Amino acid sequence: MLGFKRLAAAAVVIGALVGGALLAGGEAALAAFGQATPWQLGMQDAATPIMEEITAFHDYLLYWITAIAGFVLILLVMVMVRFNARANPTPSRVTHNTLLEVAWTVVPIMILVLIGVPSFRLLFKQLTIPPADLTVKATGKQWYWSYSYPDNGKFEFDSLMLQDKDRKAEQPRLLAVDNEMVVPVNKVVRVQTIGADVIHSFAVPSFGIRIDAIPGRLNETWFKATREGMYYGQCSELCGRDHAFMPIAVRVVSEQAFREWVDAANNRPEWKAAGADRATPTAVADANGPTDR
Repeated sequence: MLGFKRLAAAAVVIGALVGGALLAGGEAALAAFGQATPWQLGMQDAATPIMEEITAFHDYLLYWITAIAGFVLILLVMVMVRFNARANPTPSRVTHNTLLEVAWTVVPIMILVLIGVPSFRLLFKQLTIPPADLTVKATGKQWYWSYSYPDNGKFEFDSLMLQDKDRKAEQPRLLAVDNEMVVPVNKVVRVQTIGADVIHSFAVPSFGIRIDAIPGRLNETWFKATREGMYYGQCSELCGRDHAFMPIAVRVVSEQAFREWVDAANNRPEWKAAGADRATPTAVADANGPTDR
């Protein structure tokens, strides 16, 4: 029994050390702000309180997973070394061990409770939408997104992926769009999603959000970006031929810049009618208001 306890303690220590090393490596190779980068290890840098909690919960689970895997590995090695036919030619005939059976029932239950409590708490925060400062409706279409701002006018615009010939050097390939979704910093944004044709999925990793856009059903999620900048996502549902080419680009700006952008958007005749002409690229809004690219 003493040897068993020592092995268990060693497994926990090894798991903690390995998990810490993995986490350190992840920190060293984090993605660029708002988007993924080559050879990235770990999640994208969090831009919302919810994503910070998701990252912390992921790291918490990593320690548990590493410790359990290390413990099981040690047990397997011990069984192979001490209880093979050569080292133990006369096997034990014991068929029951009450203490061991209670332990391997109670311990996993305790681990599941330690994992389940923070998991359900985080899920509750994700699904409970606080009073919103702004509502944006995202409509998934084949194969691009359309955005409208019901709280700020009746304009609506399409957001199409930029082709390489139209893309600037600093804009990421397959992620940059002609019209970005613009929101103010430090404001609760409620995102309503719906599909116009097939099921799509609205996902922005740095915000910690992912919600299906289903035809005939209005789904909701929310985020509160705490830092200005550009954040990218993609449709995360296999929605058809051009599934991989309908990115999501969200520009987080100051409240003053957002008000200026809304005023300019309400004065754009091509955005007045719901659903701009997808054959004609429109302007992209930046922190200083809409500018043509």
